[in-house]
Amino acid sequence: MKRSRSLFAKLALVLLAVVAAGGVLYVTVTAVVSRGYQRELHQNLYRNLAANLVRESHLLDAGEVQQDALYEVFHMMMVINPAIEVYLIDTAGDILAYSAPEGIVVRECVDLEPIARFLVADSRLPIFGDDPRGRDGHKVFSVAPVGSAQSPEGYLYIVLGGTEYDSVVELLAGSYFLRLGAAGLLGSLSVSLAAGLWLFYYLTRRLRGLSRRVVAFEAKAGLEPVAASDPAANEGDEIERLGGSFDRMAERLLRQVEELRHLDSLRRELIANVSHDLRTPLTSLQGYLETLRLKDDTMSAADRLRYLDIAERQAARLSRLVAELFELAKLDAGGVELHREPLALGELVQDIVGEYRLAAERRGVNLEAALPAGLAWVSADIGLIARVLGNLVDNALRHTPEGGRVRVGVDVQPQAVAIEISDTGRGIDAEDLPRLFDRFFYRRSGRRAEAGTGLGLAIAQRSLELHGASIKVESALGHGSTFSFALPRVA
Repeated sequence: MKRSRSLFAKLALVLLAVVAAGGVLYVTVTAVVSRGYQRELHQNLYRNLAANLVRESHLLDAGEVQQDALYEVFHMMMVINPAIEVYLIDTAGDILAYSAPEGIVVRECVDLEPIARFLVADSRLPIFGDDPRGRDGHKVFSVAPVGSAQSPEGYLYIVLGGTEYDSVVELLAGSYFLRLGAAGLLGSLSVSLAAGLWLFYYLTRRLRGLSRRVVAFEAKAGLEPVAASDPAANEGDEIERLGGSFDRMAERLLRQVEELRHLDSLRRELIANVSHDLRTPLTSLQGYLETLRLKDDTMSAADRLRYLDIAERQAARLSRLVAELFELAKLDAGGVELHREPLALGELVQDIVGEYRLAAERRGVNLEAALPAGLAWVSADIGLIARVLGNLVDNALRHTPEGGRVRVGVDVQPQAVAIEISDTGRGIDAEDLPRLFDRFFYRRSGRRAEAGTGLGLAIAQRSLELHGASIKVESALGHGSTFSFALPRVA
């Protein structure tokens, strides 16, 4: 399930939950404390009520209940407070008489332990005693011994039940001030909630803006994750989205740093190889020219022509190296613009094979082309594809020994036209394959092919990349190599 809740929404929900929980807790604590305080206050207020009634009345005489005196006490309590319940109990806690209608009192005796604690001077209130109207109920009370305090004949037990409530709701409903306080609390919490929401919205606005700017920057720059990321990083709140963007950027930066290090290593190797490859023909050219100048008077015409021929070949080699460097630099910098046009690939292969046939005969290598019966058309830049084919054929000829064979095949497929250039040369070591298309890379055979620059395969690869194609190589030592690529067919 997609999550789109913002940080502000989460903070708002948390604040709402905290405020609601705090309000409920405050109301509950206030009600409990108020009820406890009310019980304590009421018991303190009526603490001596039973004692005063006993002092003014003769309820027991020789263990016998004085009905007239007891009725007078009951009548007096009904006038003072009808909710007060009066009980006359003996020294064992058994109820002898009470001021309640028949059938309401369900207990026959009450516990004397709370009564004993109540009669102790300076006892801490409130003290709860048994409520004869309920099996498990307890309420505050007032009690006094009947007769002598040292050897009482019984007790006058008064339950102060008129101020009791069975629930917080009843307590709030029965108290105007508590209702007023609850309304004030609700208003205060509402104002606090509104203020907190506004404060959260104000504090998170910069984070929202930053998150939008980072996402917009990623979209504008076309930056995509280089590895699979947690979907929650794109679907969560602003912090999660910022975290996901940071992780992606950090991953890209680390990868780019590694690429820069690799490119720096290649640059150093390129400079070293370029310096060597430029120095060799330049030194040779300079040496032969100096020899011609110093020995011009004593040199025969045949030697002079031979030296000039060597110097010309070195100059051509130098010119070819500079041209290939310039071409590769343009390909790497995106300075080459494709000019696509319909191209019969089989005819182009036949032309390239014909161009290199003389060079193959000089090397003693059999160069052949395997062409399809019909024409296979592709859309490509003729110049770049011709250069790719020429570089691959030249590379195969230079690494195929005398008596070997180089074959250029065209395979027409339903959606593409594939080209394969295979040779019967020495083959390529497996550890050389990953770097085969690097600039100035030479195989580990330890011998550079004559007139080779190490740039032909790199130029071929980048030319095909401009066409959206890739070049593949398969090789086995002692069995030769096969280079292949494919271009999409057109009608």
